[in-house]
Amino acid sequence: MKRQSATVPLLFVLAAVLPSSTPAQTDPKATEQWEPVPKVVTPGRLDGAPPSDAIVLFDGSDLDQWESSRDHSAARWKVHDGVVTVDKASGNIQTRRRFRDYQLHLEWQVPKGITGEGQERGNSGVFLASTGPGDEGYEIQIMDSWKNATYVNGQAASIYKQAAPLVNATRPPGEWQTYDVIWTAPVFSADGTLTSPAYVTLFHNGVLVQNHTQLAGETFYIGKPKYSPHAAAAIKLQAHGDRSPPISFRNMWVRPLD
Repeated sequence: MKRQSATVPLLFVLAAVLPSSTPAQTDPKATEQWEPVPKVVTPGRLDGAPPSDAIVLFDGSDLDQWESSRDHSAARWKVHDGVVTVDKASGNIQTRRRFRDYQLHLEWQVPKGITGEGQERGNSGVFLASTGPGDEGYEIQIMDSWKNATYVNGQAASIYKQAAPLVNATRPPGEWQTYDVIWTAPVFSADGTLTSPAYVTLFHNGVLVQNHTQLAGETFYIGKPKYSPHAAAAIKLQAHGDRSPPISFRNMWVRPLD
């Protein structure tokens, strides 16, 4: 019997394995997506005005969007000259609405000529998800870090006691500072088990200082971070008990990303 060459079967095998020329490989339109069409949003202006789809948290006129963290009564911080100044005696304030994932913009100012050092100079914070009336939740530190040494995971733009900022982008006291935050909330299963951790991206004065940073849990002054299951939560501003003059805020808005 004449012995057949193995070349013929091999050609059949290669023909079966190698992909044939299809429209998806030759037609650029095959990879174009036309729907759904993103909705149109008017971007904010350089003067701090929010984009058209934002929820305005403070526009310089009132604190209707805020409440006391202690007892959910009306927020009692001092609104004046288009800004709101911390009232330390009345404690923390938080948004009346609850949020999960979002984009947040806020502006803050440490008083010009402030004295003190370390954590005793313009100390405050924004809690991205408040889980209690006090200093519970996930805090981004606010304080004067202009030529003011302290522990690096407690300076301005740090995720408090967890992650130092990539750089120190703080302006001098008396100048306005901006935070632009992307918050990805943690996800918990029905039995309370953590299924996805929280993440923070933060721009301080337009400079990237937290790049999709993973949180190890809630931020604590004493002790290691840990997660406790919670649902959508308020955004909270801190009335810190340090001895320095209180700081002020303006132009605050949020865009839910759910």
